[in-house]
Amino acid sequence: MHPRILELIRYLDEQRAVLRDVVDTVPPAARERRPPDGGWSVANILEHLAIVEQRIGTFLASMIATAKMEGLAAETSSEPLLPTLGVERVLNLDEKVLAPDPLQPTGLDASAAWAALEQAGATLRAAVRSGDGFALGTLVRKHPFFGPITVYQWIAFVGAHEARHAGQVKAIAVSLSHT
Repeated sequence: MHPRILELIRYLDEQRAVLRDVVDTVPPAARERRPPDGGWSVANILEHLAIVEQRIGTFLASMIATAKMEGLAAETSSEPLLPTLGVERVLNLDEKVLAPDPLQPTGLDASAAWAALEQAGATLRAAVRSGDGFALGTLVRKHPFFGPITVYQWIAFVGAHEARHAGQVKAIAVSLSHT
């Protein structure tokens, strides 16, 4: 596997493990309960992540397949990507972002939402692997908040997005422990 793809898959896997660990700190019976501030429940967050990852995995798979048919060049660099992708803005919990309607949770319970997230993660990872060895930094698609970003940045965004929401789950766990 190309070092850049390996780096990004490891990042995705690390963030998923962090999210799992944080979700596990919330008692199962409390995962559908909204926090006192009225925000999303843990189940809502997991469902939102599943929706986002499924959508990104689907369009990346299509984008990569089309580019490969059109003669996408091989990747020529093996320099690390994560330090250059600017995920810090995604991680900033002080910057509030309202998810558009298509990305809003619909009410799955935490167990079903986690299963949907696992499926979405598999879709995303398959898309990432389909681009192994190709110059994914040359493929660009507009993100609604960050503007035009490369496929590499989209992949890193998914990991950072999970990390952002893991922070929110951690805050929910703390708030629920005080109720």
